[in-house]
Amino acid sequence: MISKNGRGYGPGKYAIELQHTLAGWVKDIDGGHATAEVVTEKMGSDHLARKHLGPLKYEEISFKCGTGMSTELYKWIETGFNQSFNTRGREDGAIIHADYDSNEITRLTWHQGIITEFGMPALDAASKDAALMSLKFKPEITRKELGKSGSVKLPADSSKQKKWLPSNFRLVINGCEEGCKWVNKIEALTIKQKVAENGVGEKRDYEQIATAVEVPNLVITLSEHAGDNFYRWHEDFVVRGNCGQDAEKSATLEYLTPNLQEVLFTLTFQNLGIFKISPDKVEAGGESVRRLKAEMYCEDIKFNFSSAATFGGR
Repeated sequence: MISKNGRGYGPGKYAIELQHTLAGWVKDIDGGHATAEVVTEKMGSDHLARKHLGPLKYEEISFKCGTGMSTELYKWIETGFNQSFNTRGREDGAIIHADYDSNEITRLTWHQGIITEFGMPALDAASKDAALMSLKFKPEITRKELGKSGSVKLPADSSKQKKWLPSNFRLVINGCEEGCKWVNKIEALTIKQKVAENGVGEKRDYEQIATAVEVPNLVITLSEHAGDNFYRWHEDFVVRGNCGQDAEKSATLEYLTPNLQEVLFTLTFQNLGIFKISPDKVEAGGESVRRLKAEMYCEDIKFNFSSAATFGGR
């Protein structure tokens, strides 16, 4: 149905719709196929194997996007890993394939999608490439709908989206504020959620149930001369063993607009614990700035967005 490069239906572009409302244009969309496992059984002495289909399955759907998406999409990300506290964990929607004039060609609708993976890009103060977040979700049901080309006109892709670069960020770790000013790289962060399938009576479709959430480590690189706070934390937390919950830290990571005046997205980290600190390997007599890598576990990460990130934002 949909290829990895977003051209499964031929040339065009792709949009996401949530709850019958356009959520924005996306990139690198893939998945959503209905499929079934082929089961092979040995029946008798004729050396012939009998085959039949196993349970019906629907593949995960994945895509990438940046700023300029709808409030509804960002709210889904905000709440997608906290389903016990709200009802926003599951979403109905559609993937719309349109031509370059924004006329709808076909769509793939899905029902009860649960987020299984959310990723924020690696950050690098020297990068000039555009940043994109990634989203993967598991639908309970998908259906392909063939429309009449040109019958539905979608809003044009916004040209006023706030540009999002991986070089514009601000990290603040409680107790390590001074060292954070010298952070130049942060590794990509991907939150994963496991989903179990629950068969429902005589139905061929399966109910999806979210289970455990896997939270990534926070791994940063900074100038070694600014690493005193991190060295002291590591000495106390790791070497001396004062690693109780009261010694863990909190942090915020803000993704900024190019003028550094507006916050697009914020990640809030809870219960950070440093477990490794190591200087980068450099050659004797080298002229490069000596860097320090600090690695911290994290128990929980919250995603928030501002109106500056949405289409039609201030």
